[in-house]
This record gives sequence, C-alpha cells and structure tokens, in this order.
Amino acid sequence: MQTLPNLTTVDNKANPAIFDTNIKRRKTRPVKVGNVTIGGNYPVVVQSMINEDTLDIDGSVAAIRRLHQIGCEIVRVTVPSMAHAKVMAEIKKRLIQTYQDVPIVADVHHNGMKIALEVAKHIEKVRINPGLYVFEKPNSNRTEYTNSEFEEIGEKIRETLEPLVVSLRDQGKAMRIGVNHGSLAERMLFTYGDTPEGMVESALEFIRICESLDFRNLVISMKASRVPVMLAAYRLMAKRMDDLGMDYPLHLGVTEAGDGEYGRIKSTAGIATLLSDGIGDTIRVSLTEAPEKEIPVCYSILQALGLRKTMVEYVACPSCGRTLFNLEEVLHQVREATKHLTGLDIAVMGCIVNGPGEMADADYGYVGKTPGYISLYRGREEIKKVPETQGVEELINLIKADGRWVEP
Repeated sequence: MQTLPNLTTVDNKANPAIFDTNIKRRKTRPVKVGNVTIGGNYPVVVQSMINEDTLDIDGSVAAIRRLHQIGCEIVRVTVPSMAHAKVMAEIKKRLIQTYQDVPIVADVHHNGMKIALEVAKHIEKVRINPGLYVFEKPNSNRTEYTNSEFEEIGEKIRETLEPLVVSLRDQGKAMRIGVNHGSLAERMLFTYGDTPEGMVESALEFIRICESLDFRNLVISMKASRVPVMLAAYRLMAKRMDDLGMDYPLHLGVTEAGDGEYGRIKSTAGIATLLSDGIGDTIRVSLTEAPEKEIPVCYSILQALGLRKTMVEYVACPSCGRTLFNLEEVLHQVREATKHLTGLDIAVMGCIVNGPGEMADADYGYVGKTPGYISLYRGREEIKKVPETQGVEELINLIKADGRWVEP
C-alpha cells in the first residue's frame, strides 16, 4: 500500500518551495508592442480579436475602441488581402484622432508575404502561422519527405520570411509565431506526426530564421482546441527553449474553445494550468461570442491566480444550514455597493463557525454572528455589530472611515 508523506513533520524552512504560494513566472525577454510590453517582469497582458471585416473602417475602429476601454491591451485584426492590409493605415489614423493609439496585431495567413510586408508598415505586430505562411499543397500520394525536399522547402520559407523579418527588425516592431495544432505544415506532419513535437519544431524553424537575421522581438504561441494537446505543446516549447537558451515570451490560448460555460471552463483549464506553472506572458480566451465577453474571463483567471488585481476579490461561503441570512442576496448587495473598489478583498460569511478563519486574508468581513445582526470586521478584528438591515450601509461607512472608499 502506498504511504503518504506526513506533512506535519516537514521543516518549513528547509523546504520553502513546498509552502510558497506565489507563482514564479518563467524568465522571458521583454517584447514591446506599441506602448505595451509582453514578457520580462511585466504583468500578463490581455488580448482579444475583433470580428468585424477590417475593410469596415468605422466598424473596426469602434470595435477596437470598445475592447480597449474594457481592458483589452492588445487587439488583433485579420488581414486576408492586400486591401485589408492597406486599410490598416486609416484605422490607426482614426484611432489616434478620435480615441488613442491602441497596439494592434495583424493576422496574416496563406502565402501572405506581400500582405505582411504592407501591414507591417502600419501596425505594431504581425502574427504568422508557420503552417500557412508558405503553404504546401497536400500530396495524397506522398509517403515520405527526403532530406533534400525538407531542406528545399526550408530554404523557400527563409526566402519568404526574410523580408518581413528585416522590415519588423528595422522598425522595432514585433512578430508572433503562432503555431496551431490543426494547421501544421505537411512536411511537419510527415516527419513528426500530428503531435506537440511537430508544433514545437515548426516554431523553432521560424525562430532560428529570425535569430539568424538578428531579430528577437518574438512572441510564441502553440494553440490547440484540445486542452491536453495545448498543455503538452506549451510545456514542451518552454522546455526546448530553456534547453536552447531561448527566452521568448509565450502567448497562451485554447483555440476554438466554443461558447458559454463550457468555453470558459475549457479556456481556464488550459490557460490557468500553465500560468500556475509559471508559463505564459499574454493570454487570449477565444469564445464564440462577442469579443467583449472574453475580457472578463481573462481578468478573472489572472485575479484568481494572484497575477493581476483588476477587481474586488470576494470571499463567500457556499451557504449551509448554519447561515443566518440570505447569503446569495446579501453577497449581491455587497458586490453592487463595492465592486468599483479595485484592490480590496471583502468576505461575506454566513456564520461564525468558519467566518473569521476563512476570511483571515480579507480587508473587510461581513459575518452573520447572531440572528438579525451582522458583525463587521477589519481583517481579523471585529469592529462592530449592527442590525442586518444596516449591514451594507455600515460596511460602506467602515471603508469610508479607513479612507479607502472612492465614489463609483
């Protein structure tokens, strides 16, 4: 029978890592994207993507602005044609004139060298997909790739990629090498299979070309629609980069996660798992919903892991037979009254049994201690007992007395 370790005998000082509750992020180089920096010691950056046709200038400007105003720090747009690439100049101009400059990433796909070169003039970052940038037409009769064929295509990729790399390098702009599990190049599929290894080798091929041209403003992504594949690919990518002395930041995401509750859970399962391991410098939650719905999920993930503080942290018990008031209703009242106080931790606990202990790290506590009355706490200290009908009002007064209240 397996014997479990007796943690009560562990020396905290001798084994500090076991008890460390802070996430230690993988060390990465800082990559500037306009006025935002990904990697280094900078906070994890939140991204999303508009779903307007980029040729719709007014619609695109409005969509970018909406996303930025609710906390999206870098916005991605699609540029499937030369016309789309050229119109980015006007979109950037309108943003600056009517709102402010917003860092933009342009998505370039099939055989997109000319498109990428054009759009690189106008925006801060270009995203390319190694499996599609130099598109290899599938050959159903192929049984293998010879070394010479593999190298010949590799050389073609270099020739096609070099002008873009030089342009971005000379302008001080950035590139995302965005590998997708579902669109690996044919020779990578033949050589490595439909595997995380194939995804990693695809990215490394492009990284090496960039490095040979002295360009290192790179962000790497290894997205997949299945969480286990996504996790394996990112972990392998991080390990391979560490082994090779590469320190490029990673953009995390579960592609095509779907919508609703499951889409959010699926994205969180992938993104939060890697972030908790210290892997990841920028994230996007990909939902089949309005892009604005993605941003709250990103911030909730980062807040839950203690990586960013963007909202009030509420601690609340799940309610049970000991609860002395309508916990769900009171939590709603407290939230509505205090949700603008970013940075505070507020606990709403239904009874005294677990209340003070479970809310020990909270700035303020609202506890049902006796029927009809609420005990208000500052940290671990009980400050006063008030009638339940005055609980929310008196909580606000306590926060005001401490000088921590701001008007909504």
